[in-house]
Amino acid sequence: MDLTNSTAIVTGGASGIGAACVRGLAVRGATVVIADLQADKGEALAEEVKGIFAQVDVTNTEQITAAVEQAASIAPLRACVNSAGIGWAQRTIGKDGLLDSAHSLEAFAKVVAINLIGTFDVTRQAATVMSRNEPDAKGQRGAIVNLASVAAFDGQIGQASYSASKGGVVGMTLPIARDLAAAGIRLNTVAPGLIDTPIYDGFPNPEEFKANLGQNVLFPRRLGSADELASMVLELLTNDYMNAEVVRVDGGIRMPPK
Repeated sequence: MDLTNSTAIVTGGASGIGAACVRGLAVRGATVVIADLQADKGEALAEEVKGIFAQVDVTNTEQITAAVEQAASIAPLRACVNSAGIGWAQRTIGKDGLLDSAHSLEAFAKVVAINLIGTFDVTRQAATVMSRNEPDAKGQRGAIVNLASVAAFDGQIGQASYSASKGGVVGMTLPIARDLAAAGIRLNTVAPGLIDTPIYDGFPNPEEFKANLGQNVLFPRRLGSADELASMVLELLTNDYMNAEVVRVDGGIRMPPK
């Protein structure tokens, strides 16, 4: 699918994987709406790629609506990437046998609200706007890529909420793709492994920490780059025959229990 003279929306687009996707989409001729909470980074990136920043909390339906309608007002919205998400680590039960030490239900609900429900809300709204487009010569009106995680398959100790949220993204891939087929819209999911993003900057000795993590990867023994992940996202958006698929981009890693 040709993205020239179209718009694209990327949630979580101000940094990391999302920012790499924004840059790749801009190179392919799309005007990108960067939907994120980080105004400083988002506005700077929008200026860099001649795109637009929209402050969006993916748990806020009205903010999502404003962003997708803004994109459609500029040019046909033909691409959407759902990269916004958060992590959380907490064991299901504590060591002291007290209910107060069990996994926070509030935290579980928040992770699911952002990673799963937010992804679905953006998907349903972006796809609705795409369905109004005139189809291209191949009958296509748009394409969507959602970001899951290898934790959907190999969830580690303490990852119940995160794995549940990402497993939901994987699980809804096929039924949504089937729903959207009649409108000429494709949907795929990418499940990243260990990707080098700013999330690791808060760890003590981050470079040493990332090098040790990379030893768990089958080959190459390192963390993946945001550009490598974005390359797959862009392939799924532009390759007309990719639909209803979940693709692991992980260097062959299978996550151990901890």
